Amino acid sequence: MGVALRKLAQWTAAGHGTGILEITPLNEAILKEIIVFVESFIYKHPQEAKFVFVEPLEWNTSLAPSAFESGYVVSETTVKSEEVDTNGQPLLFLSVPQIKIRSFGQLSRLLLIAKTGKLKEAQACVEANRDPIVKILGSDYNTMKENSIALNILGKITRDDDPESEIKMKIAMLLKQLDLHLLNHSLKYISLEISLSPVTVKKDIELLKHFSGKGDQTVLESIEYTSDYEFSNGLFLNGVSKFLKTKGSIYKNLVTFLREKSPKFSENMSKQGISFSEDQQKEKDQLGKAPKKEEAAALCKDISGSDKRSLEKNQINFGRNQMTKRWEPSLNWKTTVNYKGKGSAKEIQEDKHTGKLEKPRPSVSHGRAQLLRKSAEKIEETVSDSSSESEEDEEPPDHRQEASADLPSEYWQIQKLVKYLKGGNQTATVIALCSMRDFNLAQETCQLAIRDVGGLEVLINLLETDEVKCKIGSLKILKEISHNPQIRRNIVDLGGLPIMVNILDSPHKSLKCLAAETIANVAKFKRARRVVRQHGGITKLVALLDCAHDSTKPAQSSLYEARDVEVARCGALALWSCSKSHMNKEAIRKAGGIPLLARLLKTSHENMLIPVVGTLQECASEENYRAAIKAERIIENLVKNLNSENEQLQEHCAMAIYQCAEDKETRDLIRLHGGLKPLASLLNNTDNKERLAAVTGAIWKCSISKENVTKFREYKAIETLVGLLTDQPEEVLVNVVGALGECCQERENRVIVRKCGGIQPLVNLLVGINQALLVNVTKAVGACAVEPESMMIIDRLDGVRLLWSLLKNPHPDVKASAAWALCPCIKNAKDAGEMVRSFVGGLELIVNLLKSDNKEVLASVCAAITNIAKDQENLAVITDHGVVPLLSKLANTNNNKLRHHLAEAISRCCMWGRNRVAFGEHKAVAPLVRYLKSNDTNVHRATAQALYQLSEDADNCITMHENGAVKLLLDMVGSPDQDLQEAAAGCISNIRRLALATEKARYT
Repeated sequence: MGVALRKLAQWTAAGHGTGILEITPLNEAILKEIIVFVESFIYKHPQEAKFVFVEPLEWNTSLAPSAFESGYVVSETTVKSEEVDTNGQPLLFLSVPQIKIRSFGQLSRLLLIAKTGKLKEAQACVEANRDPIVKILGSDYNTMKENSIALNILGKITRDDDPESEIKMKIAMLLKQLDLHLLNHSLKYISLEISLSPVTVKKDIELLKHFSGKGDQTVLESIEYTSDYEFSNGLFLNGVSKFLKTKGSIYKNLVTFLREKSPKFSENMSKQGISFSEDQQKEKDQLGKAPKKEEAAALCKDISGSDKRSLEKNQINFGRNQMTKRWEPSLNWKTTVNYKGKGSAKEIQEDKHTGKLEKPRPSVSHGRAQLLRKSAEKIEETVSDSSSESEEDEEPPDHRQEASADLPSEYWQIQKLVKYLKGGNQTATVIALCSMRDFNLAQETCQLAIRDVGGLEVLINLLETDEVKCKIGSLKILKEISHNPQIRRNIVDLGGLPIMVNILDSPHKSLKCLAAETIANVAKFKRARRVVRQHGGITKLVALLDCAHDSTKPAQSSLYEARDVEVARCGALALWSCSKSHMNKEAIRKAGGIPLLARLLKTSHENMLIPVVGTLQECASEENYRAAIKAERIIENLVKNLNSENEQLQEHCAMAIYQCAEDKETRDLIRLHGGLKPLASLLNNTDNKERLAAVTGAIWKCSISKENVTKFREYKAIETLVGLLTDQPEEVLVNVVGALGECCQERENRVIVRKCGGIQPLVNLLVGINQALLVNVTKAVGACAVEPESMMIIDRLDGVRLLWSLLKNPHPDVKASAAWALCPCIKNAKDAGEMVRSFVGGLELIVNLLKSDNKEVLASVCAAITNIAKDQENLAVITDHGVVPLLSKLANTNNNKLRHHLAEAISRCCMWGRNRVAFGEHKAVAPLVRYLKSNDTNVHRATAQALYQLSEDADNCITMHENGAVKLLLDMVGSPDQDLQEAAAGCISNIRRLALATEKARYT
């Protein structure tokens, strides 16, 4: 904290010890981070929170004594805490306006009491206590400011077993960790003010060298580095730094600095100003004209800036320069790119002297690592819910750091810390864990450094110790590095998951949280999810959702409640990862997870709601869950959270509604709870594509109910959906087109789509390759084709030909949807017969589809043939292509939908030549009679019409009579359906007429 306040905080010019903090964004950011650290200290580090400061922190507070309640002795002008030290002195003492605090626990409580004034209190405290570490820990720890490092502290701890010293060191490390966090957090503010970088400085130095030497035509006699050693981030020992400002002014470049400091240099530069600027311009031009081929090659090279020689120097000087390399926040190795692909400036100079330019070594560590990581993540994408859990995911390539790769100094420092983990005592182990967390563990090199030296085995072994601190430190590291796909697989291979599952039973809430969060990271692939379930992890994670408010300390109830909420949040997070498996979903349901998730859904904590809704969203793909979600009244809360300001929460709520809205009753509930209006309004926010996809998906499923479509029309959602037909990703288009397909089942909405110019973008989408999109767009085009005006537009845009071409698509769903869409097109097209004949090979293609094994394809093709056969020429052509035997072959089906359209097709095809006789010859009549026993009125109507046409042939009449058709048809003569009445009566009439003729012939 001391380094950050001294080097980053911006003070007024009143002088050290008397100045105040300026009102700047940087200062405000620093204070807010300090507040977060102090507020959480009491429950993150309860033992350290009781430590009594060497000297109290004093400042003038704006809090009145009346603000203090339970836990304090309050008078008119003074406040004393009931908590005291070993000498009976209160740890908080307020004598208006001065306050003295002597522990982190009291600091945490003070910030809770201050509420909205906590920023003001933090500022006053920092201004009055410019060196807080000395007051907290004593003057012995003053060296913690800059000159000590974790490895030195470890050495001291191994020799000193004093408990108080151990706590002091732990607090020292926590404060150092805060210092580093403040430094890193502040970089974005400082980088706006300072534009220097190692590359810029190097260029300035090389340029100044051209103007150095003896004589009047030079600006400098010489310019050289003070040391050969170059840090891994491109900095030399001169101390030029991009991020940290120390004393004095800041200059935009080296030339400006020299001008300001040396009048002689400024004078010489004025003389040489023209040529100097010309050289700068020439260098810029050369950089700008670099061939694109070289730029592409440069992208394939490693991002590390040092070659093998500088790596060896790093190792040799590791002990000597630990402090500089370990604690300086600007040493982010992977951001220092050597753009020219060469070594250091001095090495280039040496190469010039020897007359040769050494070819740069391409390295493989970072660039290749990123490619491998992306490949692994792609392989590891979650499989669909319908996939079998017994299948093992494909393992990504396991790569180690190659010996020839340029590795940053952090790699070797982490490996040294792992050695302390293996061989140190308990205190040394804790400090080593704390030190390891100071590294950027999100960086892949740091992650793999831990693994390569055997650190994963040590970290997992620490989880089986009885020491809570070691477990916490180990889990914090495992939680960070388990974002790496390779690391999470290594954790599973080493048996880490069962140990973490056992930790879920721990009485320590912080341990439960960390274990659950780590499980959430690791359970991203099927094998890990299976291990969690097999070791009873699902039941234990569900138990974490049951937040218990049993605190016996009312004064701290809010803190305890926050910890309970955090436990439940972490449990929900782990269940979210595990719920991507079908068997785990069932295990969550059996463990009683749904009522607990429903209860948590009523909370106001957004960070809790996201994993809870995410878990429900995954589980709602199961029918059992959808029924339970209705029973637990979860829909109401999902709708409520659609109005949240959190975009991620909105997305998951919409996705959960999308999953649940398969059921009509749920769709009605969404409407009754007012969920349609927020869904319609969210359509206007198109920047977040993931949320837009979820929202359009929910609207699509809700549109299956006509009552919901009416509401969407009121909210102008249909016009908005039409506007989303262009310039959107496919996952959005699938849902938008699906929603329009449902809406266009009503005439009013078809008119809206046509008037908004929606027909053309829909037809344009017929040329895509996305299966789901093609299924939905064919349905939408078919729905629009019902309206004659829209059909004219579709025909003009060649939409019918595009639909017909989709009959060749390999996916049965696309074929079926295209065939259904062709039905209204043929029915409403002007001169439909000629249009159909114009498609070369089109009639033969559709007849051959009757050989398909897919019932939906067969039903849709039969419906299309019914419309095609209305034209006599087309009927003749399809008869020649063998439509009669193919239709007859399908007659023995139990599928009512296929029966309905097959009967209609047979009825229509009977109207050509001797097709009636041919149907009888191909044994189609007897199966048709059995259709009359179906419970479907549509099947009855179509069958009666087919039998009526077939009864024109005497042999068919005999077959019908023999199979009991007359009795069944007599029952249907009394049907309220007029078409069914007429067809049944006509068929009976033909059968009776044949019987009379036969009787007459017998007696004559």
